[in-house]
Amino acid sequence: LALCEDNLPAPAIADPGEHFKTVLYTGNGSARGITGVGFKPDFVWIKNRDSTYQHQVYDSVRGAGQKLLPSTTNAETTDTANVSSFDSNGFSFAGGNVGVNQDTKNHVAWCWKAGGAAVSNTDGSITSQVSANQTAGFSIVSYTGNGTDNATVGHGLGKVPDVIIVKNRNGGVAWGVWHSSLTSGQVLRLNTNTEAQTPTTAYFQDENNTSSVFALGTNDETNDSDGDTYIAYCWAEIEGFSKFGSYIGNGNSDGPFVYCGFKPAWVMVKSSSNGGTNWRIWDSSRSPTNPNNLDLLANTTHIENAHGSDEIDLLSNGFKIRSIGSW
Repeated sequence: LALCEDNLPAPAIADPGEHFKTVLYTGNGSARGITGVGFKPDFVWIKNRDSTYQHQVYDSVRGAGQKLLPSTTNAETTDTANVSSFDSNGFSFAGGNVGVNQDTKNHVAWCWKAGGAAVSNTDGSITSQVSANQTAGFSIVSYTGNGTDNATVGHGLGKVPDVIIVKNRNGGVAWGVWHSSLTSGQVLRLNTNTEAQTPTTAYFQDENNTSSVFALGTNDETNDSDGDTYIAYCWAEIEGFSKFGSYIGNGNSDGPFVYCGFKPAWVMVKSSSNGGTNWRIWDSSRSPTNPNNLDLLANTTHIENAHGSDEIDLLSNGFKIRSIGSW
């Protein structure tokens, strides 16, 4: 067949914007709705780009108004002045909280679609509440720890997950991050800049992850015996839509090219071997042309940083590292 678009296989997701969207808006300090998402989001991550306020995340499983802060160990708090509802084309604020709706300040909201209202999942030894979008490989999972080593939790993805981010909703402990590129037993922590570590008490028993469950250790940050509740955000790779992997830096401005198979709309990078490096986030909405030099740091309150030197290029089939900095 001729090499043309009509003869290529149909992508798994024809319109990626039906499952993920970056929305930019200017705060007004008052109750309002944010539109333009294009779907009813189940997970919303917001950062005030101009002020040093915390990143804030909300999801439909815990309920609107239940706030978590990725850059801290803080337990979940109820704040109805922030996100008050998830709407058909976006989300609403009940007030003017400066972290998400500061008057005249620029904000970004990264929005994912899961599966709507959570359903009970009994695939694991711990019953979970799951909102899953198998098409896009994303699910939100709520469960209660039992302190049992190798306890399993149903995630609803239908595929083995590539990334799992877990937060103890009741305790002031770190965010545990498992990534399929890490050595078995290693974890990263979303709220810190430390390198990947192998904790004495395991967060996950990742060798036992399957297409239906993920397996836990007995660390308080993922599975204590005190009856604490947890929230897990899970991603599985979907060809043409999402990609999870690793690369080795070379220390110069002609850095590694990372193949995705599509033009990425959102990229997060963390060094797994170098302590003191931040979780850097870029997107194609805040910086639609290359080089993409506008990063935000998930583990800090820093404002959006317009770097004088090039950082990355977002390309048609992946991204290329341009920075010579120690990330």
